[in-house]
Amino acid sequence: MNTTTTWQQQIGHQRDWAWRGWQIRYTFMRAAKNLDQPPMLLLHGFGASIGHWRFNVPVLAQDRTVYALDLLGFGGSEKVSTDYLVTLWVEQVHDFWQTYIRRPMILVGNSLGSLVSLTAAALYPEMVSGLAMLTLPDTSVLENPSWVQPAIAPLKLALSPVATLAKAFLTSPPVFNPFFRFIRQPKIIRAWVKKAYIDTTSVEDDLVDILSSPAYDQGAADALRAMVNTMSKRNIPQHTAKEMLPQLTIPILLIWGQQDVMIPPKLGPLFARCNPRIQLVELANAGHCPHDECPDRLNPILLDWLASHFPMDKLLAEQLHCT
Repeated sequence: MNTTTTWQQQIGHQRDWAWRGWQIRYTFMRAAKNLDQPPMLLLHGFGASIGHWRFNVPVLAQDRTVYALDLLGFGGSEKVSTDYLVTLWVEQVHDFWQTYIRRPMILVGNSLGSLVSLTAAALYPEMVSGLAMLTLPDTSVLENPSWVQPAIAPLKLALSPVATLAKAFLTSPPVFNPFFRFIRQPKIIRAWVKKAYIDTTSVEDDLVDILSSPAYDQGAADALRAMVNTMSKRNIPQHTAKEMLPQLTIPILLIWGQQDVMIPPKLGPLFARCNPRIQLVELANAGHCPHDECPDRLNPILLDWLASHFPMDKLLAEQLHCT
């Protein structure tokens, strides 16, 4: 999508926030009129940042204050070596909410941001009045036959030492760092993103800059290696979507690109069965990031859902109409 402004200008007012001694980047854009609508917080997917919302923030901020947050380890936030649990990012979101928002908000996430948003809504229900997820990276709704786990248990036990050694080798700095320097190149990022987008004309220079530039920050390689190591730890209890979705009593919107090659679209209807409050929208000719690939179709869906579940006060609406 061609624009006459830079992506930095499109996402509002960028600021830095000190959280637990780490620098965190966020941005915000306030509504032109005070309509007392619930504020909104946007959470990006894996490898992305606040810039990925450049086509959504100005539209969504017409009626409400919109924030976007760089999760620790991504975008303009500090790259640190720590255990990157989903619950760590949830605590970041909760502390940000307590610092800057302090009223029930609407969470919107893409991919990893969806999982963080869902977990935040489940663990801190007082914080979230609505939840919109653009794909959800969770396979807990897939059922294996009862014989599968006992059958593969001996194989898993036998392969465990091999997997541990392989992971230790592949994530060692002499091996991992050269690999990281290769994959962070803009041309590699461009080729990878084209697999996630159906409309490859959307993969333009601004998008490549948004996704590749943070990988050149100090500590970026260490942060990614820490994420890989965290994801491979099997002894860490995880909250699953199958467990959390039935608990929610708030409006939920789930949007899934039907050509998503990163997370199978067949999961969408399975998630929708977990809670009758879920409105599932299956978006044709869209990939993993519909908010960036086809914002002209995604934004109206979000706005219609917001209008349905969070209608403006009639008087305020009339005042807005008169002006």
